[in-house]
Amino acid sequence: MTMTKRLDPQVVTFGCRMNTYESEVMRDHARAAGLGDAIIVNTCAVTKEAERQARQAVRKLRRDNPGARIIVTGCAVQVNADLWAGMPEVDRVLGNAEKLKAEFYAPGLNQQILVDDIMTVRETAEHLLAGFEGHTRAFVQVQQGCDHRCTFCIIPYARGPNRSVAMGRITEQVRALVDNGYREVVLTGVDITAYGQDLPGTPPLGQMVRRLLANVPDLPRLRLTSLDPVEVDDDLLDLIGREPRLMPHFHLSAQAGDDLILKRMKRRHLRHHVIELADRIRSLRPDAVLGADIIAGFPTETDEHFENSLRLVDEAGLTHLHVFPYSSRPGTPAARMPALPGDVVKERAARLRAKGKAVMDAYLASRVGSEARVLVEDPGRGHCEHYVPVQVPATAPVGEIVTVRLAAVDGDTLIGEVPA
Repeated sequence: MTMTKRLDPQVVTFGCRMNTYESEVMRDHARAAGLGDAIIVNTCAVTKEAERQARQAVRKLRRDNPGARIIVTGCAVQVNADLWAGMPEVDRVLGNAEKLKAEFYAPGLNQQILVDDIMTVRETAEHLLAGFEGHTRAFVQVQQGCDHRCTFCIIPYARGPNRSVAMGRITEQVRALVDNGYREVVLTGVDITAYGQDLPGTPPLGQMVRRLLANVPDLPRLRLTSLDPVEVDDDLLDLIGREPRLMPHFHLSAQAGDDLILKRMKRRHLRHHVIELADRIRSLRPDAVLGADIIAGFPTETDEHFENSLRLVDEAGLTHLHVFPYSSRPGTPAARMPALPGDVVKERAARLRAKGKAVMDAYLASRVGSEARVLVEDPGRGHCEHYVPVQVPATAPVGEIVTVRLAAVDGDTLIGEVPA
């Protein structure tokens, strides 16, 4: 069997929005190196399930493409390069720093493992992307790495220390994307509320966002990824209250709703910080919606601890829940804590997801009869300002923002019609 020659490298992306951004950088590097037959798999290490899915994908890609050059990279590779290099399907493994550098895509390289110590990296690799294949929403990396050590998280060891992209470079990238027709940009990073702590003058995230919006006045919509509840600065809060181009959907890195569990996670906030920030955001932006990451079944979590997390959903007014069953990561302190039975973890995650569905259903119902501005991402479908999927008329142009009247709910989607 022979493989059909592809004009462009294929990139398979797992995990976060930052991986989506980095996958485009890798596509550009592989294309420039002439690796048209390459398949690049960008892995995630947040959970064991994410790693399992990536390994399964690599095996299937090899079966389906026997002549392809398979390059595997990402967080799972960074923390356990030998495991991936030992897969017979894999031709080359690249670390998280190496994957963003053009020289590591040279076809003549003989080394299979190219993974350095990520903890020694002190700068971000800067890139200027023209666009994102298959996406009408653009992603811009403003920060990389993390200096915190939450007991459940392996990501600091996969991404290295906190390091920020200079404001001027961010503005240049966003302006280029807007010039190429993108109507919405998402600022991404591992810990974006730590932005600027390593830069001269330590400018906070809010100052960078304010300058960005001022310097790119043609950008219609800007979104932020996950915010740490105790690191949201006054500049950012001010923008939330007065800048309509900053979308009214904010995702909080809550992780739990019980103070003892938060301390055992080595988080920097307590439950009251989440509630107070949620109340403050809504006082500044009454139409704002809030989401949160919540881990179910963290080691030592009792029924009472879990009920506190469940109650946080209502007390903070959360609607967009990302629920994660606790996944033990070797090398993290939590992996040495007394674990809960697997069936208990699954049951608690199911209860949290059911709660998340109930609050989202109520929110969707509350929007019927109102208007929304929708970024059309696929024919007949997009997301509104509050990051809810909306069905739009099939004639709505992909990549543009259209106004619709929300007429009904269909599952997890609002049905939009052209206003009369």
